[in-house]
Amino acid sequence: MNKTDPDSLGSIGMLETTGFTPAMVALDMMSKTAQIRVLQAEVNDFLGICIKVYGDTASVEVALAAGVEIAERMEGKPIIHQLFRPDAKALQIINGQPEYNPLIQQDVVHLPVPDRISDEESDPTNEKEELTMANNQALGFIETQGFTAVFNAIDTACKAANVEVIGKEKLGGGYITVVISGDVAAVSAAVEAGEQAVQSLGTLIASHVIARPTEAVVKLLPQ
Repeated sequence: MNKTDPDSLGSIGMLETTGFTPAMVALDMMSKTAQIRVLQAEVNDFLGICIKVYGDTASVEVALAAGVEIAERMEGKPIIHQLFRPDAKALQIINGQPEYNPLIQQDVVHLPVPDRISDEESDPTNEKEELTMANNQALGFIETQGFTAVFNAIDTACKAANVEVIGKEKLGGGYITVVISGDVAAVSAAVEAGEQAVQSLGTLIASHVIARPTEAVVKLLPQ
């Protein structure tokens, strides 16, 4: 768990959306708009995910305003709220412990990648290098309802352009997101091809390309 206390957090902002893609796009916009840091993300196991950020009161307020605007445009049905100097007892729940859900076979509470490294003396070369590489390129998101649709979409995307597959995220309710990386042109072409491949096999929930994603987004990518 993150070693943080209420006094050091200042203010916590929460943005909850239906769908993984709107949440990540909103987080990217939030962290490009104001000086905030990502605390963690928590999946609610039924289509939604809650992104938690922190910083000074004014920065968090500005970030949430920017995040909810873009999430609404993506039809992510966002809910936002800001907690001022959260209570220490409440923080034990808000700043959740790592949790694994065997039903969807993945973590429910997502901590930023560096926070998962418990041994400071272990070799961090691979993870840090991946973070730097991803930040210098683009990220593509294709979110569907249904495994067949998303598997066909990612196969089509990879055949359409030179991209790397980062991983997939499941939110329950059949929502699955695949994330790819590469240069902007390649990711854009791959996402466009993947979108078309979904149509006959399932429902396209969302798709998006983030150029030069922020560190906050990269830290929360599925592993």
